[in-house]
This record gives sequence, structure tokens and C-alpha cells, in this order.
Amino acid sequence: MAKNLVFPHGYSSSLSQKDTQRAIKIIKDTFQVKLAEALNLDRVTAPLMVTKASGINDDLNGVERKVHFTMKEIDGTAEVVQSLAKWKRMALHRYGYTEGEGIYTDMNAIRRDDDCDNTHSLFVDQWDWEKVITKEQRTVEYLQATVSAIIKALAETNAILQEKYPVLTTKINEDIFFITSQELEDMYPDKSGKERENLITKEHGTVFIMGIGARLKSGHRHDGRAPDYDDWSLNGDILVWDKELNAALEISSMGIRVDSDSLKKQLEIANATERSSFPYHQGVLSGTLPLTIGGGLGQSRICMLLLGKAHVGEVQVSIWPDDMREECAENGIILL
Repeated sequence: MAKNLVFPHGYSSSLSQKDTQRAIKIIKDTFQVKLAEALNLDRVTAPLMVTKASGINDDLNGVERKVHFTMKEIDGTAEVVQSLAKWKRMALHRYGYTEGEGIYTDMNAIRRDDDCDNTHSLFVDQWDWEKVITKEQRTVEYLQATVSAIIKALAETNAILQEKYPVLTTKINEDIFFITSQELEDMYPDKSGKERENLITKEHGTVFIMGIGARLKSGHRHDGRAPDYDDWSLNGDILVWDKELNAALEISSMGIRVDSDSLKKQLEIANATERSSFPYHQGVLSGTLPLTIGGGLGQSRICMLLLGKAHVGEVQVSIWPDDMREECAENGIILL
């Protein structure tokens, strides 16, 4: 059996492959408009690759290998992006965006070291967004209000989708349960981070776990987070209960971004102070780059959630192990 796979008992897709493609278009067309309206965002184009020397690429948990290559006419090494957390903040500065304004984009990435399973693919597609904020808005209250606006946009999208396809039954609970990673560890000290996520999300439906990246009282981190984009005290993950997989589904990692003080602190904790010489980091440390909030919303994960799919490969085209394709087909899951 392919590792880490879940096969829901008696599973079959509610929609044909043709209707699945039509429904995906409804979701993508609708949600990005709702999101832009809720957060005052403009759509912009985004890079697929950046130079290694720029320091712009996202390091994720710091261990993932980037896809890289040399170029015919340009010196140095290029890297396929893993996310656009740093690029977006620099773009807001270059494009002249001011407080209360922001941008979003279709982000396509390759994460070669991700384990393929029901919710993970080597191919990542997100709505990446970033918004300029004030110093006074760097608060938990502002973070939570932003999460609420995103979930409202998701619920409105789901309602429009189900008008077209009443056979779909996903429910989005707009009454978000907010909890810190330390509070969650205190509740379930003997459970792993993933087990805690499942327990709390099954109970509440929609959860935002705050404060991810720093070590908890136990000495462990709830989850990894790069030290140079999110402020670990002002970030979090949006989780929604997936009834098909009987598990919490993370649809967004987001947060208020580092300012000069939190960047210095987190680089020291991560033993990564050498990054301070990169242009992006210099921009944060000098105050040249604006204060921002931002994140990524998984396009394929949102589609699989709203369409009641059991595998992300039912809504996106990627590369999968042969044994995974075979076992999925045997269990009613047809990968694109």
C-alpha cells in the first residue's frame, strides 16, 4: 500500500470529471473575487523562478530542497519558487501600495520533497496575497479579523457553488474557533501536533491555530516556520474539518509579517543571521519595506474540500507514484 493514504469507505465522487472541471472554475472565479473584495486586493502577476542570490525564495521549514538550474545568458543559479512570502512584500514596495491596499496572485510552485498523499502534491497552487498595514494593526485582533473575512469569502463561494451543484454537501462553519498552539498543547499534552489539530477541528469545524514557529513549553514546535517572513507570535494556520478524510485540512498558512525587531530575534533563534545581508532582509531591518500581513490559500485544497473529494489529485494534475494511482483507482479515486 502506498504510504500515508486514506481511502474513505465506499467513496465515489459526487461529480463527473467534466462537472468537476466546471465546478473548479466556479470556485476559482468566485473565491478570488470575494477575497479581493474582502481584503482590498489587486490581482498581479508573479514569478515562477527567482535567483538564488536574491534571498527571496521561501525556505519553508528550512530543510526542503529547491528545484534549481543554471541559465544560458545569466550568471548564477535560478530557483523555482516554493512560495512568494518575501517577493510579495517587496512587490508592494516597488509598486507603490500604501496602508490598507494589497495584492494577490496565482502562485505555482514545485516542492520536490513533499510526501505525496491525499492532501500533498509535488505541485503547489495557491492564491498568495499580501496587504500593507500600520504599526498599530500588528495585533492579534487584526489578525483574527482578517481570518474571519477570509472564511466569510469561502462560505459565500461555497453557497454559490452549491446553488449550481446541490449534490455537494460541504458546510463551512463561519464561527471560527481561535486558539494558540500553546493552549492547544496544554489541552492535549500527550498528543502530537497533527493529533491535536484533528481533535480541535473535529469539535469546532473551523479553527485558527495561532503562534506557530517558536518552541512550546514542551520544547517542541507545533509546526515549522521559516524565521524571516511570519512573526511567530502573530501568525497561524486555518484548518477546516474534512468529512471525507475525517481529518483537519489546512487551507492556509498566514500571518502578520516580521518587523525589524522580530526578524532579528527569529534569525538568531534559527541560527540564520547570515541572511541579514540579503536585499529583502535589509529592507525589513531598515524599515524600507512596508509592514504587511499575508498568506497563501491552497487552491487545490479548497477545491477538494468544497467538492467533497478524497484526494488532491482529483482536482489538480501532478505526478504521482504508480502504486498510488493504482490503489486510488481500486478505491474509487481517479487521479487526473
